[in-house]
Amino acid sequence: MTPRLWALLIALSLAWGTSFLTMAVALRGFPPFTIVCARTAMAALVLGLACLAMGLRLPRGRQAWTACAGMGLLNNAIPFTLIVAGLQFIPSGLAAVVNAATPVFAVLCAHWLADDERLTANRLAGALTGVAGVALLIGPAAFDLHRGGEALGIALCLGACLSYGLSGVWSRRVKRAGLAPLPAATGQCATACLMMLPLSLAWERPWALPAPPVEAVLALVVLGLVATALAYALYYAILAGAGATNTMLVTLLVPVSALLLGWLLLDEALAPRHLAGMAVIGTGLLLIDGRLAGRLRPFRAR
Repeated sequence: MTPRLWALLIALSLAWGTSFLTMAVALRGFPPFTIVCARTAMAALVLGLACLAMGLRLPRGRQAWTACAGMGLLNNAIPFTLIVAGLQFIPSGLAAVVNAATPVFAVLCAHWLADDERLTANRLAGALTGVAGVALLIGPAAFDLHRGGEALGIALCLGACLSYGLSGVWSRRVKRAGLAPLPAATGQCATACLMMLPLSLAWERPWALPAPPVEAVLALVVLGLVATALAYALYYAILAGAGATNTMLVTLLVPVSALLLGWLLLDEALAPRHLAGMAVIGTGLLLIDGRLAGRLRPFRAR
């Protein structure tokens, strides 16, 4: 990890951390399906123009578009919608903390659904620790009828984590289709937009909604251009230079960015158990990563 890659990783954490804040603000003027549809439409347009400017070939053929459609469903349409829905019940910072459990679900999905990524000892320990962190996050809200809204919001965001985990398994089809990263991102955002468009038109009738406030419009634009299009470009730049394991470190940084933004701009506050849950999930991610344990092993041998 060079200083440049660390800078890109921090920039990505800010871009993705911004997504929770901007989704929460966008909800002040737009309903969930419309937010996701507009977000993916803007990202697909910007990424598509970037591909054309760089001379990259856009997806072609049934295999390529099937791969993109699966990613659009599992990596965009479903999780984006679940997170926006969850933000109607919980603060943006808490949604980001829950989202940090994504690698735990990714490890479990890969173990159950793929033949070449079985659980090792450190991954199993990390997954179990992550699950314990999620349980700590939910805490007594799961059994308190008066706080059922918080439990529902957390459950919706956990559903997004599961969808992200499934997308990791499906992403192998993108590789088999021979798609370069940016064209693949363009294809998945475009197909996600097409999936969300009929839902937005049929259920939410955006043309009949009252005029949204300016801050909601600005938040939606930032969500599409910064938290989606720019974030994908940063993600694939880090992936190419640092590899998948190093790129996963962003999941430790995103909640911190989102918590700071929610505290500074939305005056959000989290309960101590939420922060404790984030710490436990972070420990699980470090165990899954394995490098910390590997560096400590020589000291144990002494």
